[in-house]
Amino acid sequence: MSITIIGGGIAGLSLAVALEKKGINYHLYEQTAELRPVGAGIILANNAMQVYRHLGISDVLKQAGHPISMIHLTDAKLNALTSTNLSLFEEKYKLTNLAIHRAALIDILKSHIDPQKLILDAKLEEIEFNNFSREYFLKFKNQQETKTKILIGADGINSQVRNKLFPKRKIRLTNQVCWRGIGKFDPPHNFKAELTEAWGKAKRFGFVPLDDQTVYWYALKNKEANDLHDLNKLKTLFRNFHPSVTSILSQTNGKVIHKSVISDLEPSKNWYDDQVCLMGDAAHATTPNMGQGACQAIEDAYVLSECLSRYETPMAFKNFQMLRLKKVNQIVKTSWNLGAVAHWANPIMIGFRNTLMRLTPNSLGQSQLKSIFTLTKFD
Repeated sequence: MSITIIGGGIAGLSLAVALEKKGINYHLYEQTAELRPVGAGIILANNAMQVYRHLGISDVLKQAGHPISMIHLTDAKLNALTSTNLSLFEEKYKLTNLAIHRAALIDILKSHIDPQKLILDAKLEEIEFNNFSREYFLKFKNQQETKTKILIGADGINSQVRNKLFPKRKIRLTNQVCWRGIGKFDPPHNFKAELTEAWGKAKRFGFVPLDDQTVYWYALKNKEANDLHDLNKLKTLFRNFHPSVTSILSQTNGKVIHKSVISDLEPSKNWYDDQVCLMGDAAHATTPNMGQGACQAIEDAYVLSECLSRYETPMAFKNFQMLRLKKVNQIVKTSWNLGAVAHWANPIMIGFRNTLMRLTPNSLGQSQLKSIFTLTKFD
């Protein structure tokens, strides 16, 4: 069995590591000439860390990242609305949530795969299926061609594999724009191992330490025309937030801010067809409001590799979809709704939202995290 993976991001690399561990042959094609992380930092929640422990790399990730033991949602002045203590899950799974630079994560994943199986500068342009040989013929922009019996699309929300073989899937726009960056900041003690997200009027700002003096931050607002602000405009945009926010922005290199329009993929009940399967954002891209986009792609890698080691395709793909579909689609739905509530602009509705959040029992958040952090079990 030889598998062709399209896309060398977190999803594709995690699957490659999982297949490598199981001794399953594969080749991983990435369109860029070098593996460059998109974005700044990333949160590896407990479910993702469980997968990486299964793959034998959780310890090295822990050394490269920064633990997160609390999550705070606050108002613009950093007054708490609700807090979630993650220590219960840390004790249960003997793992912490981590904040880590995307570049560090990509480098670690890359170091755990066979470099000869990684083909760079290979942008997929054409896919043809031969009914007689039951093979996919792939043509790349660099004139390279290959054929494969098993094809996996791990090439993100704008997946070429999905666009060519599952063309009815739709990308949904949220009417929100996001900026991400890395800033210098020596946070107070109570921020040292915590993620904080402040909600204002139709905008929000989140930050989490990557080490003792560096933070990963993200800022979102309702989208308007020409919403590609420079750093000075961002500082003006968030001038009414807590001084820590403007301090972080003031100590950020404006040349390395990642900007994007927030979108997701309309949920579907079909991720595979015969010998081709989608995973990660190519199958179920979600908005970033729950910090689970990459984590769900990492879970996909674990479950898909297990299925491929136990079943022939397409049965492996059928079981993969059956095991993952309900959980993933629920996260996509919940994240979409959470993003809408976070960006309310009406002051009365904002006051109602904030009061309701303060009164909501912490047990509800703990229950939600319990379902998110629980992985599929295999014998």
